Amino acid sequence: MFIKKLQTQMQPLKRGKFIRDEEGSISIEAMIIMPMMFWTFLSLFSIFDAFHSYSINQKAAYTIGDAVSRETQPLDNDYIDGMWGLFNYLAQTDADGAMRITSVVYDAGQDRFEVDWSQIRGSAAVLSTSELTSSAASVTAWKARLPIIPDGERVMLVETWDTYDAPFSTGLEQQVIHNRIYTRPRYAPRVCWLACN
Repeated sequence: MFIKKLQTQMQPLKRGKFIRDEEGSISIEAMIIMPMMFWTFLSLFSIFDAFHSYSINQKAAYTIGDAVSRETQPLDNDYIDGMWGLFNYLAQTDADGAMRITSVVYDAGQDRFEVDWSQIRGSAAVLSTSELTSSAASVTAWKARLPIIPDGERVMLVETWDTYDAPFSTGLEQQVIHNRIYTRPRYAPRVCWLACN
């Protein structure tokens, strides 16, 4: 008896009446779709904010690299502190990131890059010549990163790190924004640290 009653109730479904039925309740449909729309809006906002932060950090790093490359007088700690403050201001950070400014020279005779000097602010480590030449993997990685330059030529390497936290928890994790900027000294053959030897 139950099966016969169920078959009777299923007859409209078999004929397609249920599929063609356009009656509904807007409040129920809204309850179903609104959470998904709200999550999508927050996700898109977080993704836009992430790209915005990446762009600001990159522009700030390029500004630091350009300023350092134009110097003709030896740099000192006050100058690097000023660049660190400028980066934090331009990138709108809370000084929880890091900055490393390094002068790198290419030696064609030994086919390797060497560090003239390296200065850091924040939690970064000083870049050394041994790091550029310590192991085959490291050398290959740095050769792939550094530009091709002539023998004895120098390039300023400005690296910045900043932590990005998404404004909403929609699946976008905390990320470190790392920029690596190369700039050739513009008005002098090299940018010196404290004194030009």
